[in-house]
Amino acid sequence: MNFPTSYTEIVNRIKNFDPSNYGQTRNHIDGNVSYLSPYISRGVISTKLIYQELKNKGYEKEELIKFTQELAWRDYWQRVWISKGEEINSDLKNKQHFSENDLIPISILEAKTQISAIDKGISTLLETGYMHNHIRMYLASIACNIARSQWQMPAKWMYYHLLDADWASNALSWQWVSGANSNKAYFANQENINQFCNSPDSKTFLDVSYSDFPLAEIPQELKELTDWNPSKVLPLPKSIEFDEALPSYIYTFYNLDPEWRKDEKGNRILILEPSHFNEYPVSSKTIDFTLALGENIEGLQLFLGEFAELKKILGQSPIFYKEHPISNHFEGHQDPRDWLSTVDGYHSSFFKFWKLVQKELFES
Repeated sequence: MNFPTSYTEIVNRIKNFDPSNYGQTRNHIDGNVSYLSPYISRGVISTKLIYQELKNKGYEKEELIKFTQELAWRDYWQRVWISKGEEINSDLKNKQHFSENDLIPISILEAKTQISAIDKGISTLLETGYMHNHIRMYLASIACNIARSQWQMPAKWMYYHLLDADWASNALSWQWVSGANSNKAYFANQENINQFCNSPDSKTFLDVSYSDFPLAEIPQELKELTDWNPSKVLPLPKSIEFDEALPSYIYTFYNLDPEWRKDEKGNRILILEPSHFNEYPVSSKTIDFTLALGENIEGLQLFLGEFAELKKILGQSPIFYKEHPISNHFEGHQDPRDWLSTVDGYHSSFFKFWKLVQKELFES
């Protein structure tokens, strides 16, 4: 797969996507998936824009509903982050079901778990910044429920490498798999993986029946652990040029929408705050992808520093920004995001949330 950064190509990817067989094939490694997640996560496009573009093409409810449900998952995780804040950084609902260490298996870092589909998925992630959603679930299950690692470190490792790095979606999905944000831990055996990944593996540590889970012992392939320490890869700081008499439009790692207030004259600044990336580090590949997406915004300048520093530099320039949990400390005028629906607030389960979203989009 490839991930172009031109806004025209991104919009064309939406227009060329056919959601009609998404529900039947999406869990298969070669299924019909959209490859839009990096652009949603970086705020280049919204779930609402995608839904409206596909609806305008004339797809019926039955053709749209499963893909729309997946768009709703993105909004749901973001709504949870807004409601719960830093609480999503620890077990949200329950103590993780299986946890004996707070490290990560070396075999995961090196793509040597001996589960071929998993190792291929890890290698693809490291090479491209993308991992199929089903592989993410399998890997999280192996790390948390088989190797019994606390979810935080392997979740941060995956987030670090993803072009679609979305801390809410990532952290809360890992918690869902580990049982910290769900009623039970998720397991997948080798037969399941072979079915969806077209792999031929047998006699692996997952080649067991579901009644054998949880495994009595941690497999040898997962026993060697390490403390993963990511590299810091932010670009060098640069000075910015601005007109204090004009408003300043502040873009972030989660908002690179080239259509946002594009017809208004002003200073356009992408802020990358070191404090945020120290807490949630990402790879150089992800940073480069982010900066390339920023090229769709005319006159965008990069500011590496904290918001308080930028505000002081901008002086009397009115500040505008889009809502997001990483921008809660910003000061100025906050614009709302383009959500898929008007359903907001915290819902204890996705399906309670989805029931309301589905009613609004398909039954009203």
